[in-house]
Formats: sequence, C-alpha cells, structure tokens
Amino acid sequence: MIYVLSGSDRVKIGEAVVKILGASYEVFEGSELNVQDLMNIFRGTTLFSKERKILIKDLTPAPSKKEAEGSSEADSAENVSAPGGDVDYYAELLEYVDTPHTVVIWETNLSRKKSYKDFIKSPKVQTKKYDAMRPADAGVVFEILDTARFDGPAAVRMVEKIKKDNDPYMFFGLLVSQALKKGDRRVLKGLSDLDMQMKTSTIEPWALISSFLLQVSSL
Repeated sequence: MIYVLSGSDRVKIGEAVVKILGASYEVFEGSELNVQDLMNIFRGTTLFSKERKILIKDLTPAPSKKEAEGSSEADSAENVSAPGGDVDYYAELLEYVDTPHTVVIWETNLSRKKSYKDFIKSPKVQTKKYDAMRPADAGVVFEILDTARFDGPAAVRMVEKIKKDNDPYMFFGLLVSQALKKGDRRVLKGLSDLDMQMKTSTIEPWALISSFLLQVSSL
C-alpha cells in the first residue's frame, strides 16, 4: 500500500508516519532520487526481508513562481522539472502501485499535474491531509460563554459551527481567560472540573465542553 500525506500539521503527519510504518523504516529524500531509484525502492527487496517500510520525503518540488501565481501555462506543463530533472515522478509511479512494500510519501507541496491526480485514483493509494488547526477567536469564545449564561443549547450550536477548525484545548484556555476577566468564580469552578475531565476522561473533548456549556446557566 502507498500513502500520500500532506498538510501543515507536521506533528500529526509525523505521528501518522509512525502509526503506518512503525518505529523503524527507511527514509529517502525525493530531491535525491531518479527513475532507477524509484524502481529499486518500490520493487526491490533487502537481504533480510521481502517487505520494506519506506518513507519518501517531497517527490514534488516547491512550486515555481508561475505555479504559485496559478499560471495556466504551469498547470498544463506535463513535464515540469522534478527533483531529479525533467521527470514526471507520479507518472512513473503508476507502474509501481502494486509494490509489495508499505510506502509513505510525505509531500510538502502537492503536485498539480494530471499524473498525480491519476496516481491517487488507484485503490492501492491512500491520501490524507493534516492541516494545523487555527487558534480560536477570543471574541467568538466570549460570545459563546456569554450566550451559555442564559441559553446553553444556543451556545452548543455555536460551538458546532466552529469546532471542526479549532483545537478544543485552545478553546478551553480561552474560556478560562474570559471567565477570569469576568471574575466569575462559579464558572471558574466549573472550568476547573472540566479541566480535570479533559485530562482524565475518554470522552471526546468537544463533547465535554458542550456538556459544560449546557450547565453554565445553572452554576
């Protein structure tokens, strides 16, 4: 199986690499590979095992100025220079999707070429993007906490709209900051209990936060 991982959250990608490959694996830099190297990686064996665990970093080079600006000329160029020269690596890899090895390709820059789009259509290829979550907006958190003081369900609905793109622990930290500004001891006590729950419970953090918001009006 071949996995293509991308995104801005390098920590989560690193964790995914270990989850897929384990603690021990071979590492190759895309900028140092040529077509023969690809064949050896995807088809070759070692003296010790027929199955290999392999990480390849950055088969796709950083975009040129034209590509970054969305140039139609860059989009249509099927032979844009790759790390090893004028090589369309993903076109080459279409021949190797049946590799007996477990291969992870970690891309900093995803290819915009048709060959890449064709490559990831293979049932032998899985893609996953890990984008870092942005910090919650303090003003939004204030509004949610203020709403929870008189309408818990409405506050939970507000959370549902933003939780996909926010980290629950950062959100919790802002709840504490807002409660401190208000000097609300009852809410702070509730947040102290919530903190303990988030550290010890197996329940999903956002579910715990929503449960807390439903209780704020009665604290």
